[in-house]
Amino acid sequence: MQFLNEVTEDLDEARSIIARHFYTNFVDAVSTPPGWRARFGIAPAGPVTLGDLNFGTDVRMRFGELGAYHVDVPMTGAMSWHQGNSRSQEATTSTAAVFQPVGDTTLERWSGGCRLLAVKIERHVLENHLAVLLDAPVSGPVRFAPALDLSAGAGAGWLNLLRLVVTESGRSGGLLHHPVLGARLRESLITGLLLAGDHPYRDALDRPRPTLAAPRAVRRAAEIMRADPGRPFTITELARTVGVSPRALQQGFQRHVGMPPMRYLRELRLGLAHEQLTGADPALTSVAEIAYRAGFAHPSRFATAYRNRYGRPPGETLRR
Repeated sequence: MQFLNEVTEDLDEARSIIARHFYTNFVDAVSTPPGWRARFGIAPAGPVTLGDLNFGTDVRMRFGELGAYHVDVPMTGAMSWHQGNSRSQEATTSTAAVFQPVGDTTLERWSGGCRLLAVKIERHVLENHLAVLLDAPVSGPVRFAPALDLSAGAGAGWLNLLRLVVTESGRSGGLLHHPVLGARLRESLITGLLLAGDHPYRDALDRPRPTLAAPRAVRRAAEIMRADPGRPFTITELARTVGVSPRALQQGFQRHVGMPPMRYLRELRLGLAHEQLTGADPALTSVAEIAYRAGFAHPSRFATAYRNRYGRPPGETLRR
């Protein structure tokens, strides 16, 4: 992993740097004082990207949907933001901003005096890691509360860990560059966020779990579906593969996942289709093609299910 230091006095170049390492964006300068300078320290490391970022001038930024989990932690100053139709939030040195993978994202004002630490975590990595911690399948996205208290408790501990990891990422020969320990530190960042943040699985992480929180057959079936959600699975095929009866698999999913296996598969397919719609070129593909690749045989049913989950028709996501 190579730590990158980028400095620029050009607004378009700054936008391009953030797009290259984080997300496509649009920037409006609120003010551009003489001599302003943006400084970006970035550590791209596969599924986790770290940033020590200071735009240097007041800006407003729009990102669309991020497609990843993201946390912004101001070290100085403040930043106001909102995602989707939610109310405006303010990130400060004691309250971090936590962004979802879905929902159009706007930084209403990132002040020139606000230096922040940014953590981008690929969606499938966080959700799979949570499933491992729970020893049970997880149906995403994980709905984090938008604010993370950094002043005390687990939030303060996670901030200390983040500072350490960012410092090590910028140090030549630092711990984060070790092939084994670096991966463990990044994994600890994800675990710490799951333990410090507020989300529907939070209490379950604290509860003692039986040895078989979810039977092996349920876990294995979920892994098979997550590995290839577009494949035309059937209950009979899955049950035979994991060595149980179809009825036992149905009951196991209902008890431990809270939904039947085919509904779980549909949720995975919707997530796959959403990712493809977000990244596709509407001039080169269609909603029907993406729906078919994701495993939906009936485009109209797919469109209804997609609208119910994401609040907009799939064609609108593709055009965006």
